[in-house]
Amino acid sequence: MNTHTETIALLQQRLAELQPQRIDIVDESHRHAGHAGAKEGGHFRLTIVSTVFAGKNRVERHRLIHAAAGDLMRGKIHALAISALTPEEV
Repeated sequence: MNTHTETIALLQQRLAELQPQRIDIVDESHRHAGHAGAKEGGHFRLTIVSTVFAGKNRVERHRLIHAAAGDLMRGKIHALAISALTPEEV
């Protein structure tokens, strides 16, 4: 298993606490080859759908995701583009 595949699996496990109805994580690290941060962690695009986000603004949703991801955000993940939606917003 390569490093990014492991990171995606770990991120999915961590985000499970947000009870997602849908979660898609795309590794976009190849698009950032040569970028200084590419050496320290991967670049990922996350789409997550959960009722937990109801009544929360974008910043609050991102904080929940960052809290769930924990130390992954300070090592294995260099950049995470987030789309956090409620089921009604899909």
